[in-house]
Amino acid sequence: MPRLPRPIPAELAELIAARLRVIGDPTRLRLLDALRDGERSVQQLTEALGTSQQNVSKHLGVLLNAGLVSRRKVGTSSLYSVADPSVYALCEQVCGSLQAQLDELSALVAGRTG
Repeated sequence: MPRLPRPIPAELAELIAARLRVIGDPTRLRLLDALRDGERSVQQLTEALGTSQQNVSKHLGVLLNAGLVSRRKVGTSSLYSVADPSVYALCEQVCGSLQAQLDELSALVAGRTG
């Protein structure tokens, strides 16, 4: 994986911040997670997330415009898949760190109440 230049140029910082804003939404994170196992339709994603088709479509549009997912038409359906799997490495790093913090906090709370 290429290293970032130091200091990070302003233009690159803007691109990085834009990518983080795109994945910084809970629904979009859940959509990316639902697409880990492969291509899915809007209907399948709607059912998996338990939200409206309009909401799923809106967030898929944001992910599509950012180049994180791709869309393939099959008849009248659109199938979505992850176009940039490197997003999962970022999610794993952030989520793994958060899970460790949550586990630590849970242990502290359990120790105080137990």
